[in-house]
Amino acid sequence: MSAHNGLMRVFWPSDAPASLSPGVLVGWRNSELDAFVVSILQDVETRNVEKALLGGTLLLHSPHNIQDLFKRCGHSSMRVLGSVNPQTPPDRFDPSLLTAYTNVQTRFPRLHCSPDTGLTVQVIVYDRPHPTRMQYLSLSPMSLALGDKAENGRLSWAFGGAGEKGEGERKKKEKLVEKLKLHTVVSRPPTHKEVSLPVIIDQINCSFELNSVLQKNIGRIIGRRMKRALSVSERVVESANDLWDYIYIGLCYIGSVWLYPIASQIFVLGLVAHRTAGEVVLQLLDWRPGSPESPALKDVSATAQQVDIRLQQFCYWPIQYMTLRKRKGNWESITNTHPEYIRFYNSLWLVANDIIIGIALGSYIIENSDMVASQVDTIFNTWSIEGLRRMISWLMEWPGGLKLNTELAEFLGDLFLWVIDHWAGFMALLRPYLPAIIHFIGFSSFAGATMPISLFSDLVSLLTLHILSFYIASARIFHWQLTIIVSLFHLFRGKKRNILRNRIDSCDYDLDQLLLGTILFALLFFLLPTVFVFYLTFASARIAVIGLKAGLEIGLACLNHFPLFAVMLRIKDSRRLPGGICFELQDGSQIMSPQDASQSAPTSYIILKSIPLPLRAMFQSYFELGNRLRKHYLSPRVFLCLVSGQFVPPIHRRNLYSLQYSMLPAKRAGISELWKELNATDSVKGSAVPTLNGYLALPPRRGMPSGGGRRGSK
Repeated sequence: MSAHNGLMRVFWPSDAPASLSPGVLVGWRNSELDAFVVSILQDVETRNVEKALLGGTLLLHSPHNIQDLFKRCGHSSMRVLGSVNPQTPPDRFDPSLLTAYTNVQTRFPRLHCSPDTGLTVQVIVYDRPHPTRMQYLSLSPMSLALGDKAENGRLSWAFGGAGEKGEGERKKKEKLVEKLKLHTVVSRPPTHKEVSLPVIIDQINCSFELNSVLQKNIGRIIGRRMKRALSVSERVVESANDLWDYIYIGLCYIGSVWLYPIASQIFVLGLVAHRTAGEVVLQLLDWRPGSPESPALKDVSATAQQVDIRLQQFCYWPIQYMTLRKRKGNWESITNTHPEYIRFYNSLWLVANDIIIGIALGSYIIENSDMVASQVDTIFNTWSIEGLRRMISWLMEWPGGLKLNTELAEFLGDLFLWVIDHWAGFMALLRPYLPAIIHFIGFSSFAGATMPISLFSDLVSLLTLHILSFYIASARIFHWQLTIIVSLFHLFRGKKRNILRNRIDSCDYDLDQLLLGTILFALLFFLLPTVFVFYLTFASARIAVIGLKAGLEIGLACLNHFPLFAVMLRIKDSRRLPGGICFELQDGSQIMSPQDASQSAPTSYIILKSIPLPLRAMFQSYFELGNRLRKHYLSPRVFLCLVSGQFVPPIHRRNLYSLQYSMLPAKRAGISELWKELNATDSVKGSAVPTLNGYLALPPRRGMPSGGGRRGSK
């Protein structure tokens, strides 16, 4: 019991009856001045409700174990909190037995609490989440990504993927945070009301089903009318229905005992065989020859990466389905699997849309394979071969009036043109097979639109290998020349670089050394513009190729990870995607009359609302990916590398694809674990036949005057 702090809180359901009928408040008392109302039982007496709660009469015929909800709510049972609209008002205020008055004009109750008590009353009205619609409240925003990516304090590459440099920055930040904690003023300990807020949120989530159980059993307190005997016509109809009932029982017995076990075992064996084949392919895609630091096939090829993503999804779907299937054997208010439900169906929707778009795209490519092949050949031949030839020929002259070194420009131009001629010959050999390649890409579209996009990305990488080689060669030449010029400039100033101490020291040079260094410095400096224009050309072409591949990667990210199902839920029912809670203070003058306000303690009315998950939180992974791309390609270090001629490597595929792996576990389940999950005995079976004490029971026949249905209705 908490100490008397002068503040009494009463949590009141917004769907509570507002009529003037007397009733009893049932719920929990979290502290002496903290009451949570679960249900209002009308037209019953308080002592009868207390006896029914003690005897468990009000909790009979619950679909599942009621103690599971009580444990989640932090209590072992419910109790009577007070009364509503009593015929005789109480003589004095009793915090253990509340008295409330309702009004049909408002949903806010008025508590009987005299000003002499010195208390301040807060009436917090909450909306019950509908558990069958998967609505619930949460203090923290729902996470659409799996939370198992942090292992032993280190982010997994599949989610973080920031590399060694990102890992070093993270460790530095952790050290700074630990140092800041040493200089931070110790905050006050949280109060009991603040600590109990997570429990109250669980109580709100469970209140709907608890109220349904209480309202269903309220007739056991009020009493029921005796059942009348069946008439002759009703007995005739009931005996006719018994024949169809026996036929139904026989069919259910044959299906459940003979057909279902065989079909389910065949399905399980096929699923395990598919999982085994998928595991072999995944191991091949992740095989790293030589050392663990060497790149795997999925780190080099976009197609291999896409196959790896799809196979990992197929391996995770049975585990997700078994997890969601188990929730049918428990209360709907248990919200632990709701994010998994959204992740599961979001991935199914994405794969279904991917296949639909892929079928349409593949049909177009197959029907127009020759035209598509000619267009691809024309585009690549025009821009990557003929375009480079024209550009290099232009650079061998005086481009834009810039006077370059003719001999060096002709040498570099002839060298690059020679390579382009050999590459054009290779393309001529590949040209007859290009329609077949396009045809194969079209057939791969039936596995989803992501497959032709991945294959086209790999095709772009193969057809632009000469541009990559030109960029690397020109960057190396430019960087070497620039490094030599800087070293000769230090010699010209009478200094040299101390490599051991990483500094510039003074040095005495001979006259011959100074003269030779000055001549080489002048020679290389005047040749630098010629090398620079070639380097600038190939660097620009390389940036254009990277931009094209980045556009394809963004398309793959949208098709593989776009939160389509979450966005649809956000539009349809935002309470299924909680992003937190908020408290809205209401104007008490419009709720209570001045006369009631003068006779009651100071009362404030607050509405507890659920905040929908913001769109930025739903697309947070895309913002992280954009930030990661910005840090890699638009950082001052990259600009310095471009200026100095150093090679700028593309962003690692692990970092680029971490967005698409965020909904997959860091460590996939093994084949043995999948076998155990599929063969585990589950208490909830969708095809099970209703039983009673080990015998088959008749199913409910709605709308028919059978004995059970008719007797319950009379």
